[in-house]
Amino acid sequence: MTDIDTVVRNLGRSDYVETWEAMKEFTDRRDQDSPDELWITEHAPVFTQGLNGKPEHLLNPGDIPVIQIDRGGQVTYHGPGQLLLYCLLDINRLGLGIKGLVSKIENSVIELLQSCSINANTRPGAPGVYVDGCKIAALGLRIRKGCCYHGLSLNVDMNLEPFSRINPCGYKGLKVTRLVDLNVDISVEQVGLKLADNLIRNLRG
Repeated sequence: MTDIDTVVRNLGRSDYVETWEAMKEFTDRRDQDSPDELWITEHAPVFTQGLNGKPEHLLNPGDIPVIQIDRGGQVTYHGPGQLLLYCLLDINRLGLGIKGLVSKIENSVIELLQSCSINANTRPGAPGVYVDGCKIAALGLRIRKGCCYHGLSLNVDMNLEPFSRINPCGYKGLKVTRLVDLNVDISVEQVGLKLADNLIRNLRG
């Protein structure tokens, strides 16, 4: 629990590497009184490979760059029309362990989808949110000094073809979906603000 307000920033379209470096810098310089921040953004096409990422899950990246990064998990894809909500949180101050944090993030996405009349669920051992067996939101975090960064991605209205070039999150044949295919017409910024509100409420609960 914390009485310190959470800052929500809308970065618009941002460069992946520059944003990643900014997250690390923010985490390194923050102290016990620093407010938590949630960053709303989207990126140009990029594959990101987590710390435990296995090269065999990169099937045919083609002309899309692959960046080895410091979050957990396997390979995923980011591109225009996908929400990235980066979670820069002091989890010690919030009184959360990693499992509790993941649950609150996933539940925040599920609540957002429920507000759009979409039934969604989680899967044991496979972080993220699914609709009818198709993944719509992926999650990956890095913990440093009792704080986290990275966060989640939610497919809004993006080109899904690049997911066929990988085993998404390390699962062969995993299907993905997006809000526009579920008859939800909303911008990345709008869905980011709604999701940020849900997460802030759940973190305080």
